[in-house]
Amino acid sequence: MKIERIEATWVSIPIAAERQHKSDFGQIRTFDSAIVRIDTDTGLTGWGEGKNAAGSSGTYAGLVTLINKEFAPRLLGKDARDISVIWDGLYNGVRSHHATARGHAMPDMARRGQTIAAISAIDIALWDIAGKSHGVPVWRLLGGRKAERMPAYASGGWADAKTIGDQLAGYVRQGGFKAVKMRVGAMDGAPQVSAERVKAARAALGPDIEIMVDSHGTFTVAEAKRFAHLVRDCNLAWFEEPVTADDKAGIAEVRAASMIPIAAGESEFTRFDFRDLIVGRAVDILQPDLAICGGITEARRIDALAASFNLRLAPHLWAGAPAFFAGLHLAAASPSSYILEYSLGANPMLHDLIEEDIGVADGMIAIPDRPGLGITVRESVLHSNAVHFG
Repeated sequence: MKIERIEATWVSIPIAAERQHKSDFGQIRTFDSAIVRIDTDTGLTGWGEGKNAAGSSGTYAGLVTLINKEFAPRLLGKDARDISVIWDGLYNGVRSHHATARGHAMPDMARRGQTIAAISAIDIALWDIAGKSHGVPVWRLLGGRKAERMPAYASGGWADAKTIGDQLAGYVRQGGFKAVKMRVGAMDGAPQVSAERVKAARAALGPDIEIMVDSHGTFTVAEAKRFAHLVRDCNLAWFEEPVTADDKAGIAEVRAASMIPIAAGESEFTRFDFRDLIVGRAVDILQPDLAICGGITEARRIDALAASFNLRLAPHLWAGAPAFFAGLHLAAASPSSYILEYSLGANPMLHDLIEEDIGVADGMIAIPDRPGLGITVRESVLHSNAVHFG
């Protein structure tokens, strides 16, 4: 089953003005991503996704060019079933033969960022093809699903202290969610402002709804510790990315100073970054984004780390349909996963790009049972929202 064609497209889908939100990333007017299509000589097609930004906060010309001009020519004619071999070949580059012979990684110098996002997109598409070739969902290839449905939390929460309670309560009503996530940090200007919003949310939701908070890495260590102290009585489920992902020692310091579980990982690349979080005792919940961390292949390795260190896994699923569904399959087969992220911000890359509906009932999301990722891409939507450059 040979790879005949690989094409990455920068897709930018507008968000209606009344559905836009504003955070530390600015006003989110579009949802952008790099969507990859891989065709084989057997007629099977796989879909993948690579990311380098949130919503409309980044551009994708570089990532798309990397996939189309550098990686795609190297993969034409390769067997699409050799997923791990292809992953290691792209990661190790010109030294892949040495790495294979000697049994350890020898990655290219550009071993993070765009390179891993590009590998992620290709990898997800290859797993989609693998599932379709066997007529089974990807979770079957990963060892089986542990449940037909999994709990989800509603992810959003940008309103001010006066209205955050109503906003989050609306999420709960919309899908029967038992858990919600709200944003804090630089968007509020000061830790005490974020703390007041969290206290207002807890007062409105009562004690039985779990609340997660996410600062997108925008606090300093001192600010994060101060915030955690101010909300110590709010019984938070986790504090996500308290400081920048580049300061793992700082994340560990916040964790040591607070009783709130720390979640991190959406900005990390490969198992090696997650290893560093773990051995530095910086994290309680691992959050790989499959469009960033290295795709399904690398997320499995990260999941093995979570299980080995008795940590939990909650994939970052603020993404388009290919990455979101890849996360569903990973979580379904993972011994460490326990909850799924479901965006309540406008996300046309998830809902408009594919034909399938993603229903939430009683706070649960069904794990797909169709072959591959279980998605049918609306190619008319993809092409009508493609960004042409160069």
